[in-house]
Amino acid sequence: MRVGVLTGGGDCPGLNAVIRAVVRKGIEANGWEVVGFRSGWRGPMTGDSRPLGLDDVEEILTRGGTILGSSRTNPYKEEGGVDKIKATLADQGIDALIAIGGEDTLGVAKKLTDDGVGVVGVPKTIDNDLAATDYTFGFDTAVHIATEAIDRLRTTAESHYRAIVVEVMGRHAGWIALHSGLAGGANVILVPERPFSVDQVVEWVERRFERMYAPIIVVAEGALPEGGEEILTSGEKDAFGHVRLGGVGTWLADEIAKRTGKESRAVVLGHVQRGGTPTAYDRVLATRFGLHAVDAVQDGDFGVMVALRGTDIVRVKLAEATAELKTVPQERYEEAEVFFG
Repeated sequence: MRVGVLTGGGDCPGLNAVIRAVVRKGIEANGWEVVGFRSGWRGPMTGDSRPLGLDDVEEILTRGGTILGSSRTNPYKEEGGVDKIKATLADQGIDALIAIGGEDTLGVAKKLTDDGVGVVGVPKTIDNDLAATDYTFGFDTAVHIATEAIDRLRTTAESHYRAIVVEVMGRHAGWIALHSGLAGGANVILVPERPFSVDQVVEWVERRFERMYAPIIVVAEGALPEGGEEILTSGEKDAFGHVRLGGVGTWLADEIAKRTGKESRAVVLGHVQRGGTPTAYDRVLATRFGLHAVDAVQDGDFGVMVALRGTDIVRVKLAEATAELKTVPQERYEEAEVFFG
């Protein structure tokens, strides 16, 4: 059997651990040939691939990013994109694909399955916003990075008695903001699921200043002020129709400074959250996902995604996995509000 593997969408820590698991089990347990397609869905569209042997994955467990590269290519937005993928798979003798990615990559995987291509999905996103799995790999690492940044920023904030706004990733779901904010003892946490009142934020900030401490505000990039619109860095959209976000942290820091008369600074963590060595948790979860994806392909169970439910790895339909995003529920946010101000 000859199986292809690709990584699509934004990179994140743990991708290489999945690739390693697929290659090792595919070759050693099943006798497969494994082919890696470069640059996400662009690889099978253009035929850009490389063989993956045991030596190729020997030292990649601890590496961030992906040895196959990634992109936000959408074959359904490219003229003849799907036909090109089918032609590549036929030409290279590929019997099945393992696609590692988030909602967009797996959305393509679902459509390709409907169009007759054998695909198994592996969930990847630092945003942890895929509803069919309890956790995605990459999330734990991103939260650790953001929490460490908050810890470091707190010391300089207290030294200068200034407010610091920390902008983290999270377009539609505020899981990184919520978890890193709670772990870092933030005084305000703002998520996309709940529009925020600038007046209320200022009240919490002033309460912190009155106690002679410097406030830390954690805000997800997709968070919105009440009655406001997304803060955009540009109007540019990617192949899946997403506008690049960013800037709410700087905007909010300026508002806090104007309304309180106190010095305020913004720090945008950006792609730092996606880089570097994955945590032990993410390495283990990614490895388990890869092993179970191999089993699904071996069973001929296509059109599914491997998912974490409790402590077990299960299979769910790609249609279920991509039907909706997993957002922060109201009760989880209300728990955190106890610590605001």
